[in-house]
Amino acid sequence: MSTAAQPIRVLVVEDDPVAADAHMMYVGRVPGFVAVGKAHTGAEARRMLDRTPVDLLLLDLHLPDVHGLQLARSLRAAGHHTDVIAVTSARDLTMVREGVSLGVVQYVLKPFTFATLRDRLVRYAEFRGTAGEASGQDEVDRALATLRAPGPAALPKGLSGPTLERVTGALRGSEEGLTAAGVAEAVGISRITARRYLEHLVDAGRAGRSPQYGQVGRPELVYRWARAR
Repeated sequence: MSTAAQPIRVLVVEDDPVAADAHMMYVGRVPGFVAVGKAHTGAEARRMLDRTPVDLLLLDLHLPDVHGLQLARSLRAAGHHTDVIAVTSARDLTMVREGVSLGVVQYVLKPFTFATLRDRLVRYAEFRGTAGEASGQDEVDRALATLRAPGPAALPKGLSGPTLERVTGALRGSEEGLTAAGVAEAVGISRITARRYLEHLVDAGRAGRSPQYGQVGRPELVYRWARAR
């Protein structure tokens, strides 16, 4: 992580108000970073950049008034040299290549967890903190690898990747949503374990939950996958 006294200032550009608030909260939880504001359109982002010092854009590429890469291009032309972490549900590698020349240093695919974004931010801070003259090719390669080769995000203690994949698959495959009992039956785990995985997905912003009222007894929570836009 960078040892600079000043935190890295991040502007969140995201048209979905709920997602924008979540992304600002995520940024604020990473030491060394501060969310200086949020913009819901490209035009609003330009206005904020003209009056607010920003080091990094957390930029949704699908804005209502402009594509994110077009916004990045216009900012470069206007003399803004803010780095960009692009947020998108698209997986077009041509777009990825185009973004490199426009200051896009990382891509984060929706939906993503706090741990995923934290990993990207930490690596960006490490790369940003490199200074001086490299001793050779190996040092240059290591600096670039810090930025370009993020490792897998760690799961909370007691959760496993394969089981999370099965829970995710069951939830994504249900249009009506599933209870913890339904997930437990589909995946072959206990109801308590299923609820832990489901709550992890909710905390990560990848699922939502709502009460389902029956004829008798207390309401039961139904979990639904957060569909990417």
